[in-house]
Amino acid sequence: MIKKAIILCGGTGSRMFPVTKAVNKQLLPVFDKPMFYYPLSLLMLSGIKEFIFIINRGQKENFLNALGNVDDLGIKVEFVVQSKPRGLPDAFVIAEKLIMNESVAMVLGDNFFYGSMLSPIIKNSLKNHKGCNIYLYSSNNTSAYGVVEFNSKNKIKRIVEKPKKTDSNLIITGLYVFDKEVSKYAKKLKPSKRGEIEMVDLINIYKKLNKLNIIKLGRGSAWMDVGNFNDLHSANNFIQNIEGRQNYKIGCLEEIAFNNKWITKKNLKNRLAQNKINSYSNYLKNLIIS
Repeated sequence: MIKKAIILCGGTGSRMFPVTKAVNKQLLPVFDKPMFYYPLSLLMLSGIKEFIFIINRGQKENFLNALGNVDDLGIKVEFVVQSKPRGLPDAFVIAEKLIMNESVAMVLGDNFFYGSMLSPIIKNSLKNHKGCNIYLYSSNNTSAYGVVEFNSKNKIKRIVEKPKKTDSNLIITGLYVFDKEVSKYAKKLKPSKRGEIEMVDLINIYKKLNKLNIIKLGRGSAWMDVGNFNDLHSANNFIQNIEGRQNYKIGCLEEIAFNNKWITKKNLKNRLAQNKINSYSNYLKNLIIS
């Protein structure tokens, strides 16, 4: 079972300038919670309790403030500063000492996943893990992401980054799981034309070693890459609509920790004391009295 996960919360957030000149993109609100709460909650639902945040310089205090006392969430959090963007796989290089030669999950801090069947699928994929897991989602916007193409026998033909033309609609989401060799392989990667090491190149190493596992996120699941203001608006509306029609919150870290039996009602009360009176605090109150 995977015990640790990296959450990528660095980068310049250039597609959201000028707002991101003042605040880290992953700290922006998506409805009533910081953006990074949603990918963090996905991993907590999957049973992971130890997290390594990759952040920009000077952002640690902001993330700690957004998280509150993590002891009351039953999780462990550490931070690694990425001095400049060098590509997604660079996270495995700069966090190598914290990974400690173990398999590790990684999720992009601006990715949103939703669906009742997602957690069981992901949790099952973390058991007895070997090699590399990538999670695919059907999309019409293939030119903006890594794409997996299959041959007539449903075997992987190639994995290509942002293709201009492709016969596949299966894109690679921002969730990955890698074995303990990942830091070693990441160090061997060469920068692409845009000057960064690429996740597709790392995934292709595992493909060549026949250690690549494909998990398809099917109907009933939703995935969004909240990379620009239109995506942010869509995610806001999606969460508002779901929460407005059902009597539960998406991405409520306290509820997940409580249901996982990582914390008690005493911890919930501690978290409640950190929140002013609003819909979120009222939700926590209901958890305590239920």
